[in-house]
Parts: sequence; C-alpha cells; structure tokens
Amino acid sequence: MPYLVADSLSRKYGHNLALDDFSLSVNKGELFALLGPDGAGKTTMIRVLCRLLDPDSGSVTINGLDLQQRYDDIKPILGYMPQQFSLYPDLSVEENMTFYAGMYGVTGQAYRDKRDQLYQFSKLGPFAKRRASALSGGMKQKLALSCALIHNPRMLILDEPTTGVDPLSRRQFWETLLQLKSQGVTILVSTPYMDEVARCDRAAFIFGGRKLAEDRPAQLAAAFQGSIFYIDREPTSQLLNQIMSIDGLTTARFGAGMHLYLAPDDSLDPYLNALSQLGLNSSDINPIAPSLEDRFIQLMESPT
Repeated sequence: MPYLVADSLSRKYGHNLALDDFSLSVNKGELFALLGPDGAGKTTMIRVLCRLLDPDSGSVTINGLDLQQRYDDIKPILGYMPQQFSLYPDLSVEENMTFYAGMYGVTGQAYRDKRDQLYQFSKLGPFAKRRASALSGGMKQKLALSCALIHNPRMLILDEPTTGVDPLSRRQFWETLLQLKSQGVTILVSTPYMDEVARCDRAAFIFGGRKLAEDRPAQLAAAFQGSIFYIDREPTSQLLNQIMSIDGLTTARFGAGMHLYLAPDDSLDPYLNALSQLGLNSSDINPIAPSLEDRFIQLMESPT
C-alpha cells in the first residue's frame, strides 16, 4: 500500500530543470532508495517531499494526505534529515535533542523515555554533555538521526545521510535504518552509493531530474541490455580510449579493471583479434553478471 506518492513533480531553478515530471511511490514500511550522482536532482526531490520547496507542478501525498493542503497534519508523522549537518554546534547532544523534542511538543516523561531509547541504539549516551561541534562525523549523523526520530515519525526522509562518514559508521547507520524498518517506519533515503541501494526494498534511478527506472535492486541490475565482460588490466586512459575506438564496443573503469559492454545479440568473438592487438588476451576477459552501476551507466547514456 503506497504511503508516499509523488505524482509528476517538476521544479525549475531559473532555466535549469531540476525535476522533470518525476513520479514515485513508497509503500508503507518500505525502505526505498533514490539513487543518483551529485546534481541529479535528489536534494530538490527530498526538499519538495518535505515541503521545504514548492514544486512548479505535480503533487505529493503522505499517508493519503495532500502535502500542500494538509501539511500541519503530516508534520507530526514526518522526520527529515538533511544532507548537511544542521543541528546547533554550540549545544550539547542532549540540548539538541531537548530542543527538537520541544518543537514537536514531546516533553516530560515522554521525552525522557524517547531520549533513553535513542541513546540506547545510537550509543550517544556517554556523550550527552558533549557539544555537537566536538562530535565525529559518524556521531553527528547519529545525533541528527536521533533528533529526526525524537517525535516517533512514521515516515523518515533522509538526504545522503552517510556522505563523508567513515565505513564503520556508515555500516552502523544502515543497521539502524534496518532496525527502524523492522519497527514499521517507512523510509526514503537518497544516496550516491550502489552498495546502500542493494540494502533497500526498492529504488529509483534519477539523473538530470528525470526518473530513469524504478524497481527492486536485483531487477534493476537484471534489466541490463547486452552482456558484460571484466577486463583484468590497469584501466589507463590510453587503453580505455583504444577499446572505445573499436566499433561496437564500449567500456568503463571499474576499480582496478574495466567493464566491457556488448550490445544484445552481439558476441565477443568478432572483437578478439582487435583486442589482442591491444595486448588483451582472452584469458584477461571474462563474462560477469551486470551490477546496479552497469545498468545505471547504461540508462544515463541512453538517448532520451
């Protein structure tokens, strides 16, 4: 059952179309990822969904309520965590939590119970009196999430919450999100990281303000059209350009090697001679299953 529905959202900044007829739906209790590179439109989308920006056209409903008409009714069930740390650096951990609790009318024993619960899962209790400015990046994100959860929202919207966070803190943060999902919280998270998308129930690709695809992560990857081979060679610019100059082949740098892309119904055999002239033997080229990143690259490069 859809809990959040965005229908045909568009938004311009001057002549720049940041959102282009973008629609998506997030089911109740679902963990949904919005995946795209910097400048793709993720933050604009998040801000429209939280009514920090008004769309030029389109509509949003949360729990069946129109965002523009019923925002006062939606606000108590909505939690938002922006991309940049936005809490008060001169206040302590607990002072920040107390402030945000007060904004939502969470006081007295209800506040103390929720604070203790948040301290338990965030492990911030020992740092309650520490100023927010003195926290590590991972701890700042945990504090920001705690403040977003202080009023028990049923819909949580997070804008690139782990950008710039160390790998351990990133893993711990996602364990927290999965715990919240198990408690029935509906979560929409924007991210540039493919491995985070793989943890989600469903995802949408966004690029240039447009939705390129929406499905479960495994289905998104499986929708790749064509075949992929991994080339176990250093991906120098010269070698990449040489391969790209072979008609019918495209390639991309992946870690310490390269991915070689062939069109549907094509085979590697006609290209082996040209590749061998570049010093690539058949033993260096092995078929692999498509990844989310492969499919995203393919969709980005497809004609509109």
